[in-house]
Amino acid sequence: MGHYIANLRDIEFCLFDLLGRESILGTSLYKELDRETVMGMLEEVKRMAENDLAASFVDGDRIGTTFDKATGSVTLPASFKKSYRTFIDNEWWRIDAPAELGGTIIPFSVRWAIAEMVLGSNPAVHLYTTGASMANVSWQLGSEEQKKWSKFIVEREWGATMVLTEPEAGSDVGAGRSKAVKQEDGSWHLTGTKRFITSGDSDLQENILHYVLARPEGAGPGTKGLSLFLVPKFHFDKETGEPLERNGVYVTNVEHKMGLNVSATCELSMGEKEPCVGYLLGEVHNGIFQMFKVIEFARMMVGTKAIATLSTGYQQALKYAKERVQGGDMKVMNDKTSPRVTIIHHPDVRRSLMVQKAYSEGMRALVLYTASIQDAIALAKAEGKDAEDLEHLNDLLLPIVKGYGSEKSWTLLGTESLQTFGGSGFTQDWPLEQYVRDAKIDTLYEGTTAIQGLDFFFRKIVKDGGRAIGLLGKEIGTFAASGGELAAEKEELSKALETVNSMIGTMVGYAMESQENPEEIYKTGLNTTRVLMSVGEIIIAWLLLRQADIATAKLPTATGKDKDFYTGKLASAKFFVRTVLPHLRAELKIIASEDGAIMNLPEGAY
Repeated sequence: MGHYIANLRDIEFCLFDLLGRESILGTSLYKELDRETVMGMLEEVKRMAENDLAASFVDGDRIGTTFDKATGSVTLPASFKKSYRTFIDNEWWRIDAPAELGGTIIPFSVRWAIAEMVLGSNPAVHLYTTGASMANVSWQLGSEEQKKWSKFIVEREWGATMVLTEPEAGSDVGAGRSKAVKQEDGSWHLTGTKRFITSGDSDLQENILHYVLARPEGAGPGTKGLSLFLVPKFHFDKETGEPLERNGVYVTNVEHKMGLNVSATCELSMGEKEPCVGYLLGEVHNGIFQMFKVIEFARMMVGTKAIATLSTGYQQALKYAKERVQGGDMKVMNDKTSPRVTIIHHPDVRRSLMVQKAYSEGMRALVLYTASIQDAIALAKAEGKDAEDLEHLNDLLLPIVKGYGSEKSWTLLGTESLQTFGGSGFTQDWPLEQYVRDAKIDTLYEGTTAIQGLDFFFRKIVKDGGRAIGLLGKEIGTFAASGGELAAEKEELSKALETVNSMIGTMVGYAMESQENPEEIYKTGLNTTRVLMSVGEIIIAWLLLRQADIATAKLPTATGKDKDFYTGKLASAKFFVRTVLPHLRAELKIIASEDGAIMNLPEGAY
């Protein structure tokens, strides 16, 4: 068994007790599924993740990638390739492939529950197997010929990448300079350099189809001038998909990173050695819209990866705390002859473990709750019903899953999970140091936390007219007023909700004032991440209390491990409400007192 410890019991609880996913099984899109089938799938993924996928986790980090600069080729460790083949040969790629091409239709909530275990055990496996999911883009948006290419991606197991970032532009995608010039045969020749391309090359697949944002010759500036092109690593027979000669897109560098070392993060150069031939997706110049479909999936994936890593970090810390004997009980700490105890008996270790438990379980619920909204969207569309409110809610939740989830996970892995191990956590004897290194990237790629905060406030609240945040707030408020055995905790949730609403109101006020005085916008910009994180805390408190309500109802008849499980649900909800929500009042005070003064400091003052 590898390093990974899945928490399938909690996944099952979230899916079926908290989110009622059983109600959508056996109907409409999911008529072929029932709870037993879904649990069978999850059990099988758990076994594969804990054994086959986790087996190469350490090798992938220690050996990493091998880059041949002369050929622009990347090779991976044999042990990792074995893990990858296990995933492919067991056909788990089918859950992402278009149904028309042999894909298996399952609820998004189940899909992301599966992804949690894959990403927690060996995240690079998931990163290299995105071809099937990317095939949906060309299948849904491509020309009739390009739909055939989607079939090649699935049937021939091609890889696929999203190619946005450029060295000088960074997160400012609209500043990209990569150029596309149309040819007489209808194809395009691309030139330029792209950086930070995940899975830009490997020896896992016979071909890779790069989805590249570039600016057609003569197109205007900014993101509106970008188009999306399909650029294969190898040219291929358009009838069979058989690879032919090399296309003019080459890896010119592989980044040396602090973590996630078996994932090849590449620099791609186009058109330097020979023409780099690409094909306009769908024959329409709508690149940024088309790519955002991919970015939304990627942001959900990043948040899930981060939260999955925190979950297994907590499971590792808990296991260690139950086994590591050190010191005596605090009640008799002055008695040097008292029995030594395991560290889980020490108050600060217990506090730390409860922090990890509450956040890992709360953020798992956040991911699966968001996925349940995606279930509802899919079902509504299949039945010809309006899904606009649901789509706005999903848009609101994605930067929370990605931004809040990645920041909290990265921070807690270092300050709590690794800390539980003491000095041993700093060594490679335990997986925690690798978890910490691997998790940092989650706060950076697919839009840094600062970008998530800006997107959350300006696009998902202001531009949305408060529609989605209002609907979510109403749902949380209704629950907070529901009383019951947790009435006191729900009252605290209600007060915290008012606090967060005041934060948002204050921020909107700053934004409106900036129309008269542009300097005022800085007050907003200095606090968008603060608001993002605060809304995340509210949602986690709400989801934990919903779980606690369910646990309260089940406890009277529970026995054995179930009794402990439900007791833990009550404890983590109460702990979170008592120790986390009070901080929101301080956050509101900070926002309300913002004067933007640091924006007027001379750079030399730093």
